[in-house]
Amino acid sequence: MRSDFEICDEGLKILFSGMDSLEVEKFIILIKQDKFDYTEWRKTLWENQSLEEICTKGNDFSRKIRP
Repeated sequence: MRSDFEICDEGLKILFSGMDSLEVEKFIILIKQDKFDYTEWRKTLWENQSLEEICTKGNDFSRKIRP
């Protein structure tokens, strides 16, 4: 498993590849202010969807980001 530093470094590289420095800073501030609980959100993310629906959405998303 990668260290915390390596994960943060990779995350920042990804953020900077798609946003300018001010947007990255704003994103980090927004995340730190939000009391978002990823684990709770994930429990209900696909609650009422079939496996086929989830796969279709994943495939559609994949086509959008890699034409």
